Parts: sequence; structure tokens; C-alpha cells
Amino acid sequence: MSRTPQSGAAQEKRLVALQSVTGAVFITALKLVTGVVTGSLGILSEAAHSGLDLVAAGITYLAVRVSEKPADQSHHYGHQKVENFSAFIEIGLLLATCAWILFEAARRLLGQPVEVQASWAAFGVMGVSIVVDVLRSRALKRAAARYGSQALEADALHFSTDIWSSAVVILGLAAVRAGERWGVPELQMADPIAAIGVAIITLFVSARLGRKSVEALLDAAPEGLADRVRQAVEGVAGVLGVERVRARYAGNQYFVDANIAVARGAPVEHAQSVTDDARRAIEELLPGADVMMHAAASADGVESLFDTVKRLAARRRLAVHDLAAYETGGGVGLEFHLEVDAALTLDQAHRVVSELEAEIQKEAPQVADILTHIENEGALTRHTPLDAAQAAAWQEPLARIAREFREVLDCHRITLVGPRERPSVSCHCVFRGELAIGRAHEITSQIERRFRQAFPELERVTIHPEPHTELENS
Repeated sequence: MSRTPQSGAAQEKRLVALQSVTGAVFITALKLVTGVVTGSLGILSEAAHSGLDLVAAGITYLAVRVSEKPADQSHHYGHQKVENFSAFIEIGLLLATCAWILFEAARRLLGQPVEVQASWAAFGVMGVSIVVDVLRSRALKRAAARYGSQALEADALHFSTDIWSSAVVILGLAAVRAGERWGVPELQMADPIAAIGVAIITLFVSARLGRKSVEALLDAAPEGLADRVRQAVEGVAGVLGVERVRARYAGNQYFVDANIAVARGAPVEHAQSVTDDARRAIEELLPGADVMMHAAASADGVESLFDTVKRLAARRRLAVHDLAAYETGGGVGLEFHLEVDAALTLDQAHRVVSELEAEIQKEAPQVADILTHIENEGALTRHTPLDAAQAAAWQEPLARIAREFREVLDCHRITLVGPRERPSVSCHCVFRGELAIGRAHEITSQIERRFRQAFPELERVTIHPEPHTELENS
């Protein structure tokens, strides 16, 4: 059976953590025996420190195993925070050890000296300890960087600290040996002073670990992360603004919650596409992150007046068409056709229209006047095309009228529907592609007037302008 990348990563993390435990057992036992034999407080404090590392390594191993469990009914966000909790426990152990080392060092410095045997064996033990710690810290750092594991990172920091504290102890032993050789008994104090040095280093590491683990447990936002997420999302096409970004981390996983603004009136598919692109941008910034993205309509005025009308009508399950806007001198005039249920009475239809007009003017206060043409819903869909003979009698004269305009290259797809006495016509007029849209609209309006002059019985006229490239491609 082949392994998945996730299972391979989990196995490697467990292996590295287990090797750390094995190394801690060996070094702790070696330092403890040597410290008892030599009577060195520096080595004994190092043995205690290594014993603490052994406990920490064991906690790390368990934390790595538990944090790999997926989310379940009891832990909806997974088990990653067990890594942060394990680091918090390690801090308590570190602080307890530091308190004992400082107490014992003060006792020896203030009148209860202990004879220290700075033997070559003691130097050898500390040298071996440094070598093992270098190997362990490098392996842990590589795994922590590869998989983003805070538990392994904390363990690596522990063993990096051991390297420096072991070096301090070696300096203390060297001072003791120098005192014996040169007859300076005061140099015996170098050993408890070295132990104090170990405690200070340990306290420094504790402060760093403590801050990081407590921030994670309290869901503190990682410094600068929200700004980086905001910049990544703002660069996504279709995102009009980022309303809010919240971020936290648990173990080696980030959780991000963001609100974005999209165009008002945009189709649902567009909003979903923009949201997916924004989510991918965050996941590229933070691989493996759990991202919750919310999209809302923008309130910054980017929506056009026509989009506003269509949106408000759609909210009431009404259809609008033939929208037009014009300047009135006192604001904007708006005209459109509104389709309502044919079963409504005139009073009911008027009430629906009045409510819609009031809502439009509330959201678009620049609109000073609204003219609404009420139609029964789906009126044209019930009409059927005229038969071939009837349509032919209308099509050729209509096409001839359209071709009288020199800008019109062709007129085709002339369709007539409805009753013979009140038909409606639609057609496609071809123009050159470089013609301005405003000019094309003027010409189609003139064609419509000519159609109605020639055939006053026309109910509706719809003219679709298209560039000549469409005709060439058809």
C-alpha cells in the first residue's frame, strides 16, 4: 500500500520526536552519573536540565501524535492546540528547574561549598552532550521547518539551549581545574556561578516559549499576519474591498476568517468565483490554512443605476426591461417596463409599483422622477410567430426601411410575433465595428420611428445592433 504525503509527514515527525526522546534518556543518565561522581553542581544542574528535556521530549512526542488526529465531534477545529498546550507544560517544568538551580547555587555561594572534581571524565561527558545536542537540534529544526510543527520547534530550541548551557558548565569546570592548579580556591565558586548561567539561559528560553504558547492558547493574532492576508486578498480580481480579517494559529495550522466586498447585483456565480480566488490567495500565502471566506455586496457606490433597479426588482421577484435614464434638470429621470402578475388588480399592481419606486429612490436619491410601464408578466411569451405568408408581407418592407440608413450594412433575422392586428417585431441591424455606440443607438431609434410610421399597428419594436464582424463569422 502506498503512503499518502500526510501519512509520510506524520511518520517522519513521530520518528524525529522519538529519536529526541532516546537521545534525552542517554544524555540525562550520563550527566546524572557524572555529576554524582564529581560533585559538580553545574553538571548536576545540567542533568536536571536534561531530565527536564527528557520530559519535554516525551510530551512533544505525545503532542505530535495527538495533534495529527483529524477534527471530530468533540474538537471541531482539530487537535493542533495540544502542541501549544504541551509547550505550556514545558514552561512550568523549566521554571521549576530554574528555581531549584538558583536555590542550590545561592546555598553554595553563601557558605555551604561543595568540593567539585573537575575530572577529564566530566569534560568528556559535557563534550559528548554537546555533540548529541547539536545532532538532535538540527534534526528537529529541519523537521519543524518542513512541517511547520511548533512542538518540534520548541524541542529544537530546548536542545539548542543545552548546547550553550553545556558550554557554560565546561567553562565552570575549567575554572575549578585552574583554581586547583594555581592554588586559587575561590575559583571553586565558578561551578555554582556556571549553574546560575544555565538557569538564566533556561529562563530566557522559558520566556520565549511562554509568550508563544500563551498567545496561541489565547488565540492571539500572529503579528503582521492580518496585514499580509489583507494585501493578498486585495490583489484578487473582483474583490472591491476587505472588510475584516481575523487570524489565529493552533499547532502548525493557521485559521483565517475574512470578509470581502463584491459588486452589488453581481450574479451568484461571479461572487462565488471571486470568493474561491480569494481563498486560494490565502492558501498560497499560508499552505494548509483553514480559511473561512464571507462575501457581501459592496456599499461603495460602484453599482450602476440600472443594476440597482434590476436588483431591487429581482428581490420582489419582478422582471424589468427597456430601462432608460435621462437628465431632468433637477436630477435623473428613470423609465422602465415592469412585468407583474396578470392576475393582479390595477390597485394591487399600482401598489407594487409604488413600493418599488420608493425603494429605488431611497437607494438612489439622485433619481428625481420615475415612469414605470406596467405589463402583465410573460405577455410576449404567449404570442406565436405569424405564418410565413403574413410574415413575408412585413419583413421585406421593414428590411428596406432599415437599409435606407447608410450606416446599416445589413438587416436580418426579422421576426414578427403576436396577433396580426397588433404584432411585435424584432430584428438585427449590422454596423461597422468602429461606430460609436451612441451613434448606433441614435440610428436604431430612428429606424424604430420609421417602422412605426410605416406600420402604426406595431405593438413593440426591438432592434439589436451588432458589429459587421458578427456577420462575417456567421
